[in-house]
Amino acid sequence: MNSENMILMQDIVKRFFIGCPNELQVLDHIGLDVRAGEFVSIVGESGSGKSTLMNIIGALDRPTEGEYILDGVDMGTLDDNKLSDIRNAKVGFVFQTFNLVPRTTALKNVELPMLYAGVSRTKRTARAKELLRLVGMEERMTHMPNELSGGQKQRVAIARAMANDPAIILADEPTGALDSVTGRLVMDIFHSLHKESGKTIVLITHSQELAEETERIISLKDGRITGVRKGSN
Repeated sequence: MNSENMILMQDIVKRFFIGCPNELQVLDHIGLDVRAGEFVSIVGESGSGKSTLMNIIGALDRPTEGEYILDGVDMGTLDDNKLSDIRNAKVGFVFQTFNLVPRTTALKNVELPMLYAGVSRTKRTARAKELLRLVGMEERMTHMPNELSGGQKQRVAIARAMANDPAIILADEPTGALDSVTGRLVMDIFHSLHKESGKTIVLITHSQELAEETERIISLKDGRITGVRKGSN
């Protein structure tokens, strides 16, 4: 495993202003480091700040205070366009709700991030097919999302997250909308991506059971990290 930090956060604070003088502090001086090639989970109940932290890790939002370095780049020094570029190149997102484009085939959904990245049609189609094969969806390439089961949609979403070969995959409750058997298949794909492709994976979950499968478990409560321990992976 590479010992370099992929994610380095120091004193991260996030406040939301909900009408003067009221403000809501969601993250309270978070310090976090994730090594390149590590599979970690961030665990907490609803309202603990998990999703807010994920949005900052994924450059979807900025902290109110603190320093965030992603793969050697100080995110606080970047304007919105640069942040968007880094997000598209470095981060693959997998959400509980799949977030597939409805009237677009599985293949075209996986191609989309590469389209935005300026990859040629031939290359993006070839890579999308390769990724769909990787997640066992080669037989469903021409299907629309409404023709796919929840587990199939999530596998397409994972393939799409891998499209631009990101350094990090952020998975926010990726099995939350799935039955236990299908959720198992999805977790197996993450383990495969971690072991065979060396991806850095951050799993956001409220499930201690899923968290146990990762190398390190980071517990979050009321916007603070309350514990870090080894998982069973």
